[in-house]
Amino acid sequence: MNLSKNFLPLVFSATFIFISCKGEKDDHRVTAADPSDLNSEIFRPNFHFTPEENWMNDPNGMFYYNSTYHLFFQYYPEGNVWGPMHWGHATSEDMIEWKELPVALEPDELGYIFSGSAVVDSNNTSGFGDGTTPPIVAIFTYHDPKGEEEGRIDYQSQAIAYSLDEGKTWTKYEANPVIANPDIKDFRDPKVTWDEQNKQWLLVLATIDRTLFYSSPNLKDWELISEFGQGTGAHDGVWECPDFFPIQVENSEETKWVLIQSLNPGGYNGGSGTQYFVGDFDGKNFIVDPAMENLEEKHDFWIDYGKDNYAGVTWSNIPGSDGRKLSIGWMSNWLYAQEVPTEKWRSAMTIAREITLKQKDGTFRIFSLPVRELDKYKTTIFEKDQLSAGGSNIISEETDGDLSRAEISFEIPQLTNNRYEFYMTNKEGDTLRFGYDHREKQFFIDRKQSGLTDFSDDFANKISTAPRTADDDTLSVTILLDRTSIELFYDEGETVMTEIFFPTTPYTTFSSNNKEEFSIQNIKINQLNFEIAETTPSKQ
Repeated sequence: MNLSKNFLPLVFSATFIFISCKGEKDDHRVTAADPSDLNSEIFRPNFHFTPEENWMNDPNGMFYYNSTYHLFFQYYPEGNVWGPMHWGHATSEDMIEWKELPVALEPDELGYIFSGSAVVDSNNTSGFGDGTTPPIVAIFTYHDPKGEEEGRIDYQSQAIAYSLDEGKTWTKYEANPVIANPDIKDFRDPKVTWDEQNKQWLLVLATIDRTLFYSSPNLKDWELISEFGQGTGAHDGVWECPDFFPIQVENSEETKWVLIQSLNPGGYNGGSGTQYFVGDFDGKNFIVDPAMENLEEKHDFWIDYGKDNYAGVTWSNIPGSDGRKLSIGWMSNWLYAQEVPTEKWRSAMTIAREITLKQKDGTFRIFSLPVRELDKYKTTIFEKDQLSAGGSNIISEETDGDLSRAEISFEIPQLTNNRYEFYMTNKEGDTLRFGYDHREKQFFIDRKQSGLTDFSDDFANKISTAPRTADDDTLSVTILLDRTSIELFYDEGETVMTEIFFPTTPYTTFSSNNKEEFSIQNIKINQLNFEIAETTPSKQ
């Protein structure tokens, strides 16, 4: 779709910076609807992955092979709330537009198919290969519902399956499970990576309050080698969905190891959340950076401070010529995920993101930004070097853009003792409020008046906050907007906040209303311009 770049003249008046976007009507966008019509598609994202129908949660089994990104996910194909878990499957050439495929793994006599990972066994260490095609090996948690009902604690174990047709069909290993339960109630979510330095497969596994580390030569025979985490970091919930990988420190020759560790509840703003740890790995033990040795519950090492990015993990088998660490997360929260006002489907994934690691102030911090593949979908519809907000200035721009599929970026230079507030609003008065309070060095998101909120007492009862860990006097902001989500990337991705919302009609204005005048520099609005991803399951 081609978008006009003709704009109305600037209008200057009282204390309000205002950008209004009017979108063309097309087959993919609904501009108004009855919020009581829960069967409508008014809340389906424009460019974040959702299943065509039914329930989805954690991303699983992500690998790259033959120019294709594979995304598996926790899926219940018979209902729109959590049920007996399967692995759903989708593929993409760029991590933006997705094609949903038939269910990959189904429950069997050993249990439901809980979260896990997949790797390309290029050297056929597993022996599953046919001599011509490298096997894709998935490792996942079997959850035995009968054992759980009987009151046993050993109802979760780890199993593998392999594919010789690039993930289309799978054969479960006849000798499953490959890691038996050692009498631990929560024993799940294996994530595997190849340790090139020590020539071994590494597996990290989440338990109640720690991460277990295993090694294997062949993906079938696993040895417990160490553990990490008891008494370190946030523990107001069960640890889940770990990831573990080496990454080069930006602008350095140094390589560190990163442990990503989700937990629920216990997130920074309540419910689900994902913390991280940085350190070194000697082939057996993870030695955390000294600055992270004694982290308290309310620490500031989180992948995302918003309420709606959980269980995120990275893709395996990214070519060395690319070299990026690429991740995606589940864009919801267990506090209310099964109650959100969608009927045909529930849950979306975040935008795919590139993770980088930087050394700052005597420690290491993860930065994340949307993958560069998103750039090819952008059309710049507004760009200006500087705008004045507050005081006696008003700037109003009428465009034919669409804030339900847009990227807004700008900088606030020379931060002062001020609270910088921004709003997304619609004609019905729904308002999403967010911004930065430099007096407290704290970001915030308030969705109390964002639209439909009364489906859950936990959805909008508190304002989400995040500490600003950067100390620059210029704040950079990138806002990624979809129909029902906002992803905020501050300070080039040093602090990220992701939250969902359900306005009665799409937001059409972006504004700021501050008593004190301040400048916004290098503002740019990009329209995200593409066809809706194919989500109808393939019949092949």
